[in-house]
Amino acid sequence: MVQGPVLILILLLGIAFIVLATSKLKIHPFIALLITSYGIALAAGMPVLEIGSTIRSGFGGILNYIGIVIILGTIIGTILEKSGAAITMADTVLKVVGEKRPGLAMSIIGYIVSIPVFCDSGFVILSSLKKSLAKRTKASSVMMTVALATGLYATHTFVPPTPGPIAAAGNLGLEDKLGIVILVGIFVALIGMLAGYFWAKIAGKKYRSKEDDEKLQFSYEEIKEKYGKLPSAWKAFAPIVIPIILITLGSIANFPTQPFGQGSAYTFFAFLGKPINALVIGFFFSLLLLPKLNEETLTGWVGEGLKSAAIIIMVTGAGGALGAVLKATPIGSYLGETLATYNLGILLPFVIAAALKTAQGSSTVALVTTSALVAPLLGALGLQSTMGSVLTVMAIGAGAMTVSHANDSFFWVVTEFSGMDVSTAYKSHTMATLIQGLVTFAVVVILSFILI
Repeated sequence: MVQGPVLILILLLGIAFIVLATSKLKIHPFIALLITSYGIALAAGMPVLEIGSTIRSGFGGILNYIGIVIILGTIIGTILEKSGAAITMADTVLKVVGEKRPGLAMSIIGYIVSIPVFCDSGFVILSSLKKSLAKRTKASSVMMTVALATGLYATHTFVPPTPGPIAAAGNLGLEDKLGIVILVGIFVALIGMLAGYFWAKIAGKKYRSKEDDEKLQFSYEEIKEKYGKLPSAWKAFAPIVIPIILITLGSIANFPTQPFGQGSAYTFFAFLGKPINALVIGFFFSLLLLPKLNEETLTGWVGEGLKSAAIIIMVTGAGGALGAVLKATPIGSYLGETLATYNLGILLPFVIAAALKTAQGSSTVALVTTSALVAPLLGALGLQSTMGSVLTVMAIGAGAMTVSHANDSFFWVVTEFSGMDVSTAYKSHTMATLIQGLVTFAVVVILSFILI
């Protein structure tokens, strides 16, 4: 196999190809990652007859752990979207926070909804609610838009069962430690949400959008009527909250101190806390949201969730294939030895993810690709412990926020659904994501000093 600095050149060319292929040539990330896997394997001198089996095992290996979890999470998100449960969540948060703090309400609503629902879809679902609430409270539309967008964005990059963080956790060997990833992710995402909210208040005073200048022709009540009878709060929250609680309890059950002992209580919580088991239970709770148990819901809505999950699974699997190739070549060990002399530690995954995110636009692709690239380097970076790996996921998540601009579909969803011109969107939304990324990474660095 090839040795020395040439290995670094091969890796850099591979990363450059992924960025160029996905951002400029508009090649689908699945194909770009697969081609890169073959290219790196051949260039690094991997035995030709081993390349196919390595890619196949890497693709299947990651999906063996998280494939069904991604599918179930996406189906739950689709049901929450179509049943009006997201609106119920919004209504519940408004009652708690109060209409005097509409921006904070939108941030919290986005923070909750984006755990199972992609941030793009979440913004579309909640856009009418945001407009109506801005009208009712006479709040700045720019402030409300940025508050909602940053709330959605926070959990999108940090908290499983969102597919990006789950894929990153799987690539870093944390598939059985998702409870810890969720707990740390909830905290880091909360700081990111608050950072976004404080910037939203500043942006709301500085910038205006078309929504600030036009009279909106709908009411909050009319938004609700679109969905007919809305589900109750407990039905709306249960498909998200119950799996998170179960996964967390499962992680606690496996603590070295054995808080639940080794008997039936341990078996009960350890079983329910397996992500796949917890998400199956969450799915059954989501069925309570279906207005009718018929072909439209059980086949149509579930089918839409499956279609959405298919793309995520393919990209995640291709990221796993790339990771397997990197582990099978000397690239990981050589790069690790080289980087160890620079003491980059937790900074490296953040920088790689931020570069990929900024260049090609997708947070999920940045999370999947960076975690695959960094996995072989955890030992050299001093991050091989469980908490080191968890904080690596957080650092990658922070990088995957930095920044949302014109090559990101979320940027255009926020722009088009809020009446902003592109210049205003850059000054408000893009700046918000930069602030979120830097603030959350600072939190990760502080946690690394305390926990590692």
